[in-house]
Amino acid sequence: MTQRIGASLALGLLLTAAAWAHHNMTALFDLNDRVTLNGTFTKLDWRNPHIYLSVEVKTPNGQVETWDIEGPPPSFFRTRDITKADFESALGKPVTAEASRARDHSLSGLIRTITLPGGKVVSACPQNC
Repeated sequence: MTQRIGASLALGLLLTAAAWAHHNMTALFDLNDRVTLNGTFTKLDWRNPHIYLSVEVKTPNGQVETWDIEGPPPSFFRTRDITKADFESALGKPVTAEASRARDHSLSGLIRTITLPGGKVVSACPQNC
């Protein structure tokens, strides 16, 4: 009986630590500093705890920058009838993504919306953003 209680407490502490370790988005991204990315959707990493997208964007001087943008988990999209296949069908095609810039000023951001080929707008915000 004592071992069960001890094991339950240990499990509870581990789960609490894991939840605490998950990062705070406002610490990493400036939600008031948004960027619009018009480019080619080149990579999709569809897994928990977040999806990751890469978009190649041409700068005004013709150089290509690769932006990595992070989004909510796959379950967020599934509950809104957006599937992995919706994103996969856009690979290699032009997209427009709006993201909140990373606070470290790297070429990364937190996805707000992405407009897929054909005009489908996908919001990555739990509420209106």
